[in-house]
Amino acid sequence: MNVRKLVKPVVAAVLAAGVFFGGASALGTSKASAATQESLALLSFGKQYIGTPYVYGAASGLTSAFDCSSFVQYIFGKEGTALPRTAAAMASKGTKVTKASLSVGDLVFFSSSNNWIGHVAIYAGDGKILHASTSQGVTVSSMNSTYWKARYVTAKRVL
Repeated sequence: MNVRKLVKPVVAAVLAAGVFFGGASALGTSKASAATQESLALLSFGKQYIGTPYVYGAASGLTSAFDCSSFVQYIFGKEGTALPRTAAAMASKGTKVTKASLSVGDLVFFSSSNNWIGHVAIYAGDGKILHASTSQGVTVSSMNSTYWKARYVTAKRVL
């Protein structure tokens, strides 16, 4: 039996099932999922850097100081997921996730005053984000604060 002839109909049936039964892949968004061991390990690893200072344009791989995207790139890289260097470039990766469907380890993007994606954070659960803040360095913040709530743009799942 030719396996290749069977693959296309099976894939088509799986995709069609997603369309008819509300599968996330059919809509281009992901539903919330329980935190995985991988995402919890990523978060735990990232929290080890709380208090590390913020430096705009910090070099990739530098751990004595981070900017938002170098921090996220470093943490995900150590867990085996390669990401581009800037927040805007990271926003083009992964699967879109609604704010209501965020899971630990999702990337959360915020706008700057110019309305372009200028900040990235890691969703830490319970409405919290782990990120490199200009004022506090690596920290955990509430994404429901007035500041972050007004700047939320989108979220992506890359794990």
